[in-house]
Parts: sequence; C-alpha cells; structure tokens
Amino acid sequence: MSNSSLGQRRDFQDLFDQLDGVALWTVSAPGEFDYISAGFEDIWGIPPEAVMDDIALLLDAIHPEDRDRVRQNIEASAQGAHDEAYEGRVVRPDGSIRWVLTRQVLLRDDDGDVSEVVGVCTDITEQKRRERELELLNRIVRHDIRNDMGVVLGWAEMLEDHVDDDRSEYLQKILDSGEHVVELTEVARDYVETIASNENVTIASVPIRSILETELSIRKESFPEATFVVEGTLPDVEVAGNSMLSSVFRNLLNNAVQHNDKDAPRVEISCTARDDDVEVRIADNGPGIPDDRKELAFGKGDRGLGSPGTGIGLYLVDTLVTQYGGSVRVEDNEPTGAVFVVELPRTD
Repeated sequence: MSNSSLGQRRDFQDLFDQLDGVALWTVSAPGEFDYISAGFEDIWGIPPEAVMDDIALLLDAIHPEDRDRVRQNIEASAQGAHDEAYEGRVVRPDGSIRWVLTRQVLLRDDDGDVSEVVGVCTDITEQKRRERELELLNRIVRHDIRNDMGVVLGWAEMLEDHVDDDRSEYLQKILDSGEHVVELTEVARDYVETIASNENVTIASVPIRSILETELSIRKESFPEATFVVEGTLPDVEVAGNSMLSSVFRNLLNNAVQHNDKDAPRVEISCTARDDDVEVRIADNGPGIPDDRKELAFGKGDRGLGSPGTGIGLYLVDTLVTQYGGSVRVEDNEPTGAVFVVELPRTD
C-alpha cells in the first residue's frame, strides 16, 4: 500500500475526524479499511477500531432488509465497477435505527486501475423523519380534508333550490370558499412533492403553449365570473420544466382572480419567445402589490412565509421557477393591478 494514499494522510484524517454525523473511510485492499473517521461512532454507535480489520462487523450492523443491497454496492465498487450512492439503515447496539446515505468514489492510478475506494457516510435520519411527516401531512390534506370538503360542497349544492334569492349570495360564498379549500389541497400536494423530492430535480423540455392552454381552459371553467384574455398568440416553443410547470401557471392564474377586488376580474396573458428564453406575463386588474411587499409576496427574505400577504402558492411558484433556471417577479399594472412575469430558459 502506497504511503501516498488518501487514507494515510494525517492532514486528511485530522480534518475528517472533526466532523460529527459524517463518517469517512478508505479501502485500498478488499475486506480491510485503511482509515475510518471518528464520526463513524456517531452513526454506528461503535468505535471505528472495532471494524477496521473486519468489514463483516459493519455489514452485521446494517438492517437485515438492507444488508444484501448494501453488500452488493460495496462489492461493485471494490471490483472497480463504478461510483455508487445508496441509502441503508444502521441498527445501533442500543436498538435504535439510523438512516445513512453512503457515497463511494473510486480513485484510480495512472494505469486506470482502482487504487483506493473512498466512502462518505452521512446520517440522514432527520431528513427521513421530515419526509415521513410531509407524506403524512400530504395524505391528511389530500385525502381527509379534500374528501370532507367534497361532502360539504355536495350538501351545500343541494340547498341551492331551497334558498331565497335574497340569501343566495351567502350560499354562494360558502360554495366559493369550499372550492378554494379544495384548490388549496392541490397547492399543498404540489408543494409537498416539490420540497420532498430529491435535490437533483429532473428538468426536461416541455411545450409551454399546450401547458398554458390547458391551464387557461380549466381556470375559465373554475372562475366563470372572470375574463381571461390571451394577447397575441402563444408561441409553440419548448422551455425548461417538468410536470410541475402547470402548477406555476395554475397558481398565478388563481392568484389573479382570488385576490382580485373587482366584481369583474380581468386577467390578460401574453407569452413572448426570445432568443434564449420565454417571457410569460399574467396581468390582473386587482388591487396590486405595494413596492415594499413585492419581494415578500413570494415568501422571500428573513420573514419567509410568515410575511403578511404571502401564500404557499406564490412560494411554490418561486421555488419551481428557480429550479428550472428561470425567474419570477411582480410589476405594477396600469391603471391598477399586478403583473406577474415568469422567464424560463428555452430548450428547443
């Protein structure tokens, strides 16, 4: 074993021994560790010295349901197949379980042969717990609340023929509020899917015209009291996005009507294809947004979603558009109202 290997460098060892909740190890010969950082004990609950000469002890601590898969990943890297990243559960001596993300990197010599395998194990137990909580929240919102609201709306609609004309507006307010709650369950679902998804969000090339046309068609049915006008023609081009791009425009179109203080909400949509990107403008005739609240409208800044006037829908819009490599901002409309401007990179 060469003294120049990463696991033999004292400065390297001193650095990683300072990290809590992260274990780094190196292997230059199958079945035997050259180095395991002190953080190993934080995760496994046993000192690194206990497994230095016996990888089997490490594997024995892997949850039985994950053990074969983890062993296969370790062997694949040891044989020089390719770099690996995988998750698995560790059962500590006290019986507690920790989720671990392991990334294995192959270091090669001048001849292209694997000279050393470097692994980084990160404790992701807290992340897994948050994901489970988000899944539970999503099920409650999407199933329980949505279903109960559907029942409420069904009974309310049955009252339409039994309510005097002078009181019908109150029933309509109940129906409108109920429909808004149902819509919020959709926003919550999209939001949970976005923040619970893998950091490496898959970005594809999607047709912006068909997405806008579909969302406009649905919004016209949802808001018969509003007027939706398309200025010019929608360009038939592709932009960076994925299946969630429709949620961006759904939320912006909803926002243009639901926060509108006019008896006859009017929403104007335009889409311009430029050399490198596409600009979509959604303008309304509502009350507008003051300059000192334009950034806060998207939940940006220290106050985040707690800021007055913010909604989870606009926060979702900003999150998604940023993931796509684009931007969103709000401008003033004339004589009154707001214009939400979305810019997305072209991919065609």
